[in-house]
Amino acid sequence: MTLVTGLAIALALFAPFAIYFDTARSIVSIWNSSETFAHGYIILPISLWLIWKRRDELSTRQPAPCWPAFLLLAACGFGWLLAELGDVQVVRQYALVAMVPIAALAILGPRMAWSMAFPLLFLLLAVPFGEIFIEPLIAFTADFTVAALQLTGIPVLREGSNFTIPSGSWSVVEACSGVRYLISSFTLGCIYAYLSYRSPLRRAMFILVSIAVPIIANGLRAYMIVMIGHVSGMQLAVGVDHLIYGWLFFGLVMFLMFWIGSFWREAEEQPRAAEQGRPQARDVSVSRRRILAAATGVVVCVAIWPLYALYIERAVANPSPIEFGDFKAQWSEAVAFTDWKPRYFPPKAELYRFFERDAQKVGVSIMYYRNQMRGEGLISSTNRLVADKDPHWRRVNTSARSEIISQQMLALREARIQGPSGPLLVWYWYWIDGRFTTNDYLGKLLQAKEKFLMRGDDGAAMMVFAPYADNPDEARAALRDFLGANLNALEVALAGNRNHRGDH
Repeated sequence: MTLVTGLAIALALFAPFAIYFDTARSIVSIWNSSETFAHGYIILPISLWLIWKRRDELSTRQPAPCWPAFLLLAACGFGWLLAELGDVQVVRQYALVAMVPIAALAILGPRMAWSMAFPLLFLLLAVPFGEIFIEPLIAFTADFTVAALQLTGIPVLREGSNFTIPSGSWSVVEACSGVRYLISSFTLGCIYAYLSYRSPLRRAMFILVSIAVPIIANGLRAYMIVMIGHVSGMQLAVGVDHLIYGWLFFGLVMFLMFWIGSFWREAEEQPRAAEQGRPQARDVSVSRRRILAAATGVVVCVAIWPLYALYIERAVANPSPIEFGDFKAQWSEAVAFTDWKPRYFPPKAELYRFFERDAQKVGVSIMYYRNQMRGEGLISSTNRLVADKDPHWRRVNTSARSEIISQQMLALREARIQGPSGPLLVWYWYWIDGRFTTNDYLGKLLQAKEKFLMRGDDGAAMMVFAPYADNPDEARAALRDFLGANLNALEVALAGNRNHRGDH
């Protein structure tokens, strides 16, 4: 392989990071801001080191471009485009990183790419993914801790992820979810399995163990911290030592896991003998031209998608004003019975009003989004009913629910929140592409589809809420009656804004 060929391959493999610089920067930004994903900095060096370890084997093989791989590369680029249109950051990031191993396959061919398969795929662990597991992990940790306390004979009063025992109150929050332990264990488990085992079955089994062990260990960790606080009269394990105990316990668990795994360690695979013969001069020349053509094709294939995304963004921009004047409620206007408002990114327009009929009171919050900025739109992980660490309001629980409104089934989410004005019951869902949904993933797909078809990105967060004293069914009845009388009028008002577009 000549110097020119080597440079062409290197430039083509690193071209995605330059072409998709904003996406690459978003990855590094999360590394900088979150300790959970700080390990991302070492993923690329580890991958390069693992490739360097196989240099003798790689030196015996000649690059042979794989043209069908360009279909995969195009699919990856199209996936990035849909994620860009739907503003799904993690999919954009995965699409970018996945372009590197696919580009290597396209330029170098199956034999060389297979020799580097694990180091290349290991790059995917650089993507800061895992926050989706926080809520399930919080629920599991709370369930595990409460069950362990009850087995110990300690009475527990639980409300969501908060619980109280005779010695004090505890709460399972994001820092207690164990997501950091899980991601760290999985990353280390992948490296260990690759270096220690040759059998695919053993590698897969150890990786599965590296997932299960930290989840169970985190439950034990939470239980032991609560017990330490309980036995010490809430003097120990309630401050910084809480985190110290947790990491010490996690370190001990990881040591035991790797130590036990070492008993099944397999001998390192011996390098294969060098291939016989050398390619003829004419073959080298042909191979060089094919590699340069493949490298050029890779750059072109990955560059077209950001250009098309820019074209779509400019084409669908809608300057039309958004109005809710067409909405005429069949209930009477009322004074505000709460100061609660959802903590969402500021919308282009908002309807926030209170209504009453007889003894029933209902509040409405509709946030309408258009020309959504990246990371500041309708569907975002930072949009919350109650802000993190809100000093006045807290979310008690959330669940899925279905209601029959105007003889139609309406899927929604139900949340109970507690604040200074008393408990509130909130029903909320999305309005996108002229339909209702509660699914974030479906909502993102609908947004991407609408933009791809040049129909804009209009969408709204719809919420109705009502107070109650002791029984949430009181609020449910009020919300059900209000929607039965006014949901159709709300739909008409939303559709009127969506169908009206200004001149471009």
